[in-house]
Amino acid sequence: MTIKKQGLASLIEGLPPTYWLLWSGILINRLGGFVIPFLTLYLTDQRGIPVSQAALMVSLFGAGSFFSQLAGGELTDRLGRRPVMLMSFLITPIFMITLGLAHNLPLIAICTLIVGFFTDLYRPAVGAAIADLVSSESRTRAYGYNYWAINLGAAVAPLLAGLVAGYSYLILFIADALTTAIFGVIVFFGIRETRPAEVRHTAHPSLNERISQLKHEPILLFFSFLTLFFAIIYVQGNVTLPLDMQSHGLGPQQYGTAIAVNGFLIILVTIPFSNMAARWPRFETIAASAALLGLGYGFTALATNLPLFAVSVVIWTLGEIGVTSVAPAIIADLSPLDLRGLYQGIFGAAWGLAFFIGPLAGGWTYENLGSNVLWASCLVLGFVLASCYMALSAPAKRRMAQQSRTSSAN
Repeated sequence: MTIKKQGLASLIEGLPPTYWLLWSGILINRLGGFVIPFLTLYLTDQRGIPVSQAALMVSLFGAGSFFSQLAGGELTDRLGRRPVMLMSFLITPIFMITLGLAHNLPLIAICTLIVGFFTDLYRPAVGAAIADLVSSESRTRAYGYNYWAINLGAAVAPLLAGLVAGYSYLILFIADALTTAIFGVIVFFGIRETRPAEVRHTAHPSLNERISQLKHEPILLFFSFLTLFFAIIYVQGNVTLPLDMQSHGLGPQQYGTAIAVNGFLIILVTIPFSNMAARWPRFETIAASAALLGLGYGFTALATNLPLFAVSVVIWTLGEIGVTSVAPAIIADLSPLDLRGLYQGIFGAAWGLAFFIGPLAGGWTYENLGSNVLWASCLVLGFVLASCYMALSAPAKRRMAQQSRTSSAN
């Protein structure tokens, strides 16, 4: 019993109760994260939309996410973390259900864009709130546990969604909307504003002045640029992977099973990885992770049945775990107090832009050049990214040390 208590204490050490409320809301929200992984299949199967147009619809979700990350980052610094979260969690359900009911292609496009915007509006706010609540030495664990919660839900959601999709896709939209609204209730009743007091009571520079500050942050911009290409590879798991599996005679249930391997592996590995990664060199860890991501998707070219597709998912999941645990902590350590939301927004915008570019690039490559070219491109790009992360390591470490001294002085 004492050993168990000590183990639990080591897990929660440095992570305050408000962090765990956020963590719980994220878990509930992701347990109902049914729609986006199945959106391509839904549009092609239920609405009869060609693959290229379905990929465009998914890209519109990415476009909405891209702009929401930038807007969310700016609003997070100006209005606070809590108001931005509430906007995201209470508006998204309305348009999620509307999307599930829409038959007209223009209405589907508009709803997908709006859902993409409000679904991800909260992300910079949550990222900044964690940076507010958690000290630098515990941030890798905090962001790692956060991602673990996302994928604890994601491990269950695809299995349920694969079963429900055969009965009614509309239920997927309703359940997704409901769990998002529950997160909003948690924020409304349980979470106070976390923005540091010294920032709340100071005058905010104009948006142009804040953006001009980014010209002096080449490391942040280059790091986010690399994240864009990492995410373009990653997003193929939601867009072209189910199509490739379908071409091998594997339907929604098999895709749900394969992608659930991703969630279950993250459940098993992320917590011990996050605890160990706090002692590892961060950029070397990300470089290895990018290589694993490329290898995993490259292996997909060899997959012809469910077990082989599952093996490919295992490999790229290991790369995903590395980057998603360490990268947000790097962004938090680089961020000045008054720019935490903006920095998290720029980092998140790279993922949003990838959800716009990735489906278009992946869908076009898949249709016109074939799946083997697509997966080979992912392999090569993964190793290129690994080299770039290693090249960025030294200047980034110097910048992080400088920012740490500045924060300590304040």
